[in-house]
Amino acid sequence: MSDPQGQRGAAEPAKARGRGPGRRPGPTETREKILASARELFAEKGYDGASLRAIARAAEVDPALVHHFFGNKEGVFIEAMRFPVDPAVLLPRILAFPRERRGEAVARTFLQVWEDEERRAPMLAMLRSAMTNERAAALLREFVASALFGRASQATDAAPLGIQAAAGQMVGLMVLRHVLRIEPLASASAEELIELVAPTLQRYLAP
Repeated sequence: MSDPQGQRGAAEPAKARGRGPGRRPGPTETREKILASARELFAEKGYDGASLRAIARAAEVDPALVHHFFGNKEGVFIEAMRFPVDPAVLLPRILAFPRERRGEAVARTFLQVWEDEERRAPMLAMLRSAMTNERAAALLREFVASALFGRASQATDAAPLGIQAAAGQMVGLMVLRHVLRIEPLASASAEELIELVAPTLQRYLAP
């Protein structure tokens, strides 16, 4: 006579095999494995030197999976390095303003990002690292040059030097406001600062 209990007992391990050490990793584990490999490669080779194929190879996954989770190398970098802003999102927001208000758009967008404490903290950490570590500086420089300045130059008629000067002015302003906390700059309202710097930024960005 057959033993139902025995049959179930024999079947249980077969079902459980998928939960053993050799099981295929799920989407979350695969995603985290890609990010871990990307962090190592970005740190070792810089932004320009780390290709999507190299990241996929280090993570032992198909390159199509990297595209599926992150879209492109820029997306991998933003997630892996916890970069607090996505240039692909910010630039259309700036370009939505009329050309004659482009300076205001830059000032307003920068302030919206920097006034958000959750995004400001990692940006300050990156800036501090870049100021004291050449490898961190090179990594940040390559990413900003490609993802921000390069994209802005392609999308607008502003000169590259003007784009960089505008960004430099806003970063310097935010360091004085949020790192050194120099008064009255630290206590000024966002609208006061926008009104103050927008004309200068507009001049930088004029074609």
